[in-house]
Amino acid sequence: MKDNIHFFSQNQTVKKGVDLDKLGQRGRQANEFAELSLPILPGFIIDADAAAGLAGQKLIEAIRPTLKKVEEIVDKRLGDPKKPLLFKIVVSPNLAISNYPTLHDFGLAKDTVEGFASGVGDNFAAHEVLFLVRGMLAVEERVAELEKRAKDQEKLQAATASVAKALGSEKAPKGAAALMGEYAPLLPEGFFDAAERQLEIALKRVSRLIELDEQDAEDTAILVQPMVYGNYGKGSASGAFYTRDVVTGERRLQGEFYQERFNEIGAAGKDINAIDAAYLKDLEKIARKLEDRHMEIRQIRFTVENKKLWLIEQRQVVAKSTQADLKLLLDLNARKVVDEAFVVQSIAPGRLNEILHPVVNLSSVKKLKGVSGGITGAPGAAIGRVYFSTESLLEAYRNAQQRGEDKRMILVMPSTFAEDVKAIEVAQGVLSCEGGYSAHASVVARQYGKVSLVKPEMRIRGKKATIGELSVAEGDYITINVPYYGDANVWEGKADLIEPDPKDSGLLDFIAMAKRQMKRFHVRANSDSPRDAALALMFGAEGIGLCRTEHMFFNEKRINVIREMILSDSREERIKALDKLKPMQRDDFYGLFKVMAGKEVTIRLLDAPLHEFLPHNPGEMEALIAHLGARKGAKKLTKPEIQARCDALSEFNPMLGHRGCRIAVSYPEIYEMQVRAIFEAVYKLQKEKVDVRPEVMIPIVMNAAELKLIVFGKKIEGKTYRGLVDIEEEVRKELGAKAVPYKIGTMIELPAAALAAGEIARYSEFFSFGTNDLTQTTLGISRDDFNSFMPDYSLYDLIEGNPFSKLTAPVKDLVALATSRGKLSRPGLVTGLCGEHGANPDNIRFCMDAGLDYVSCSPYQVPLSITAVAQAEIERRNAAK
Repeated sequence: MKDNIHFFSQNQTVKKGVDLDKLGQRGRQANEFAELSLPILPGFIIDADAAAGLAGQKLIEAIRPTLKKVEEIVDKRLGDPKKPLLFKIVVSPNLAISNYPTLHDFGLAKDTVEGFASGVGDNFAAHEVLFLVRGMLAVEERVAELEKRAKDQEKLQAATASVAKALGSEKAPKGAAALMGEYAPLLPEGFFDAAERQLEIALKRVSRLIELDEQDAEDTAILVQPMVYGNYGKGSASGAFYTRDVVTGERRLQGEFYQERFNEIGAAGKDINAIDAAYLKDLEKIARKLEDRHMEIRQIRFTVENKKLWLIEQRQVVAKSTQADLKLLLDLNARKVVDEAFVVQSIAPGRLNEILHPVVNLSSVKKLKGVSGGITGAPGAAIGRVYFSTESLLEAYRNAQQRGEDKRMILVMPSTFAEDVKAIEVAQGVLSCEGGYSAHASVVARQYGKVSLVKPEMRIRGKKATIGELSVAEGDYITINVPYYGDANVWEGKADLIEPDPKDSGLLDFIAMAKRQMKRFHVRANSDSPRDAALALMFGAEGIGLCRTEHMFFNEKRINVIREMILSDSREERIKALDKLKPMQRDDFYGLFKVMAGKEVTIRLLDAPLHEFLPHNPGEMEALIAHLGARKGAKKLTKPEIQARCDALSEFNPMLGHRGCRIAVSYPEIYEMQVRAIFEAVYKLQKEKVDVRPEVMIPIVMNAAELKLIVFGKKIEGKTYRGLVDIEEEVRKELGAKAVPYKIGTMIELPAAALAAGEIARYSEFFSFGTNDLTQTTLGISRDDFNSFMPDYSLYDLIEGNPFSKLTAPVKDLVALATSRGKLSRPGLVTGLCGEHGANPDNIRFCMDAGLDYVSCSPYQVPLSITAVAQAEIERRNAAK
């Protein structure tokens, strides 16, 4: 049996050639400590070939040489009446989760208990006898169960309950010797007679348990190590720590130690960094070694006995932040332990949300009343006062600014629309009860980096909302917590937030590392303002893939001008209103182009149906009437006349109605104004020697004829439709500028356009797949309404997941087909996907496989998409090796 016993210590590992699977998981962990030359307690492993068959062996004779090695290292002897050596026995299967009992203090017998008590005290010694008895009773109970000895099992269960009760008391019910006498009849004969005999009995009974447990018998080993105590002698201590801060990732030990205490129970701990300097230096070295070995944060338990440091255990850490993992990985890379590819592959894209958004300090909500659950719209945490309309929120925001008060606010509405964007932009978050992940509130919140939660059970009546047991009035504070993983929460009152810091968190270094792994595919951002563009650039975006120009018109200084244009009677009146808007649009585009110098900026011309810009409440109507009445020389309109014109513009199905390029066909002067504003900005920046790369995108095209008309114009029967290329040329000549290369393309968001992609590509230099609308028009599902019936479809597996988060097969087929046909017609065609689908790793991999060149998503999703692209490219390179 000598070949089945494997000794290990700080200076000796298990011999080479031994099958490590035969050592079990805990045995292998102990050997890992030994391989790193760490101050591990010496011990031995009885491997799986022998562990289940110790009954007929001369066990003490077989392990005695190994016991002597252990005794010499720890300077104690098994059975020594003055300074006894005690052991723990660990059953070591190959499973991560084991249901075997904890077995401590073997060697605590009649001949050693007095000497042990002299070092730790009588009460502690008595408790250790109880721990020893509890472990052995558990073994005997399991053996009785497997041998089907029901009566013995019942007796042992009763004894176990008695021991548990005794252990629950701070003072032991009897002295150590008396307890041995009380429980000896329930244990194998002679169990307490002598230390060496006790260890042999325990090992053989554990072996019998393994033998009976057929599931584990063939691959389970037995690990035996000495016990050390943090309360054994002066200068002793026990403690546990993490190899670095599990929240911030700071390279500083985090944990506590307990001076002259066995463990933390009933003890006041001290910061691990306050331990004796010599021990701290050793622990820091140990932490670095273990991080280098496991390439992750580890938790370590240790004991100092009689001024000698011993490592007891090291394990994986589950409860840690993304930032902590990220900073560890960057540290390992800086020290050449891992390469950049390993760092990038080690962080799941979705985990980055934790760094990009605030999180609630959970210790601050213990006394707050709250409700959980809901549909995640946009992750993060937000605190603010509740307001139930855009108007009331904006008014409260302005008042708070003027008075220097708290400007944090939460927009609470059943659902939001285009006119509510300005409120979402200034709010901390939005709480709604209609829609879901793809609802307007959720999409806009993700774009602006705000928090969004959908609570279908919420009821709003006037200026009061009820959410389960919570009742919230306008002006009340609430806290919203929407984690990327787990349940969302809403609490009454104010919690404490932990704010993100992209630079200090290591996020920016990680993004740069991920981008170095990207060779062909890239990520752009959906941005409508210089501020968002700058944020996207900081997060690694390679340009703007979608600028939604309609969002620019909802500014309070512009909205009534666009309404004036929409309600105009004639082309001449429309042009007057558009002339007021053009300088505003030019400044918008100038700011975007300047921030994104040297990178492509895709400007989508007006897409939204015109009725979305019209008044939606009495306050907005009064403001419009006042604006129109202030015009000099213009015809005065009454409120009924204005209302009649607004009503005439309403549509039954506006998503498929008069929007996008269809507006340009009816009112070409709108796109003409926008194109003039684009190129006036372009040529102004050209004079400033800024590298501008404009791309003009035409939305909702259904056939090549539409695109050809808008891009190149047409003359019929005395009427001329001016193409965008003619307008650009006119602007260039007016300004005396040299031509700047630009592209004109289209958004593919209708099945008809996807099928006709080959013809459309003759007039389009790029395709941008608008998969939100393409999903709606392909599946015939409204993204704002589908949540009302999707649970039923999910119940019967009629559709896989959320189609507005993960691309469905029909939509993928259309994207792949359009890309193939488009590139056949125009080999240099650039293709990308823009919208919410662009941050889903599965969708990104599909786009790469389908031959697209980029995805575009909101600025806060850019890091996620970059990570997903980089991971996919690394996997492809590895697969090709």
